[in-house]
Amino acid sequence: MTEVTTLSAEDQAEIDRTAKIAEQNDLFRITWGADPSVQGQIVVTQGVSALSVIAQMRIMGAVKGFATFTEDNDPYGDHTFGAFEVTDEGKAILLFWKIDLYDTDYTFGSDTPEDTDATRRVLTIMQRSEY
Repeated sequence: MTEVTTLSAEDQAEIDRTAKIAEQNDLFRITWGADPSVQGQIVVTQGVSALSVIAQMRIMGAVKGFATFTEDNDPYGDHTFGAFEVTDEGKAILLFWKIDLYDTDYTFGSDTPEDTDATRRVLTIMQRSEY
């Protein structure tokens, strides 16, 4: 006999909230911040900015196209982190991207990260050695 588990309304609301945040994070990342419905900034570390223009273009493409979310790299299901690599002149460059959710002044974490009117995203791209 199969056991059926019923979620509480609170648990279902949290699942829905997380899914909404993940969708917004994906939209921000995939559009490279160009969709005005999900506002924020994209920043790169000094190590990334020092790479060649070709490497930076490959990084942008890899971040935008990232879809390898697993329990290990996305334990909360909100799509706020990715690990990837690109090559530049035959050399592998190991990188991370992460999205932080702030209030509209970029001062504190957002109290309502699912509310795009009250939340600003910061997508940071860094070499793994810079973490």
